[in-house]
Amino acid sequence: MLRALFIGLSENKSLRHFAESSAMGRRVSSRFAAGLEVKDVIEASKRVNAMGATVSVDNLGENVTNAAEARESAQLYHNLLDEVQKDGLKANISLKLTHMGLDVDPQLCHQLVSELVAHAVAIDNLVRIDMEGSPYTQRTLDFVHELHRIPGHAGHVGAVIQSYMRRSEADVEKLLSERIRIRLCKGAYKEPADLAFQAKSEVDANYVKLAKTLIKSGVYHGMATHDEAIIGELKRFAKSENIPPSAFEFQMLYGIRPKLQEQLIKEGWGLRVYVPFGTEWYPYFMRRLAERPANALFIAKNFFRG
Repeated sequence: MLRALFIGLSENKSLRHFAESSAMGRRVSSRFAAGLEVKDVIEASKRVNAMGATVSVDNLGENVTNAAEARESAQLYHNLLDEVQKDGLKANISLKLTHMGLDVDPQLCHQLVSELVAHAVAIDNLVRIDMEGSPYTQRTLDFVHELHRIPGHAGHVGAVIQSYMRRSEADVEKLLSERIRIRLCKGAYKEPADLAFQAKSEVDANYVKLAKTLIKSGVYHGMATHDEAIIGELKRFAKSENIPPSAFEFQMLYGIRPKLQEQLIKEGWGLRVYVPFGTEWYPYFMRRLAERPANALFIAKNFFRG
């Protein structure tokens, strides 16, 4: 029930406008988002690197309404790549296709993202194409495959797979056939039962099944989860299969389970922290609460402590 509530709230435009324009809303969000500007996320990335983890940077936003907004979003990512290179950060970028104008002009979106991948290739970096709701699943995966096949782009484009989608096993097989790097997460959009598993136990079981396939694949993937039981199972599996910690990485969100993040690093496992920033943080924030409603209590305690 709480998951459905937070997903519903993520789509409430009036509440989103209030939250994103209020000081109180920004204060609440600051636990999960690095700030509003490029300089904020660069400073946060430096702190994460100093901790011993790598970073995935995401400028929060989706569904731009015109070409100018799409170009502006792309330019910000070019600026980010420049800053990452200048400061020698261990960080890549993550973006949504609707933020690059997929709904406005697919050809423009293709051009903008291709240029970003070319920029990433030039500095030996990676562009992760984030996954959105099911209306975009096939278009996003087609886009990833097409980008990855451009000469010189292989190894510099990554995909995201959501374990709650029933189709994900087949999607993983196709991505692995081209050795495309995958971030595996559980998923946080509202989807019907014919497309997505509804029970947590089914989502978790599919996550573990897909994660084991990825860990054994010989391609460097990211296991994005804060579930300590799942993390423990994957660590045991890797050890039993004689797969070294350097063969894959765990991925966790900025501000979530910091002690567990430190523990993974101390134990020698690879860790990448997903660091979001920007003014359009509200939908992201609500979907994180939908993934783990217990975070709502954590944030309330943090807020009232000042």
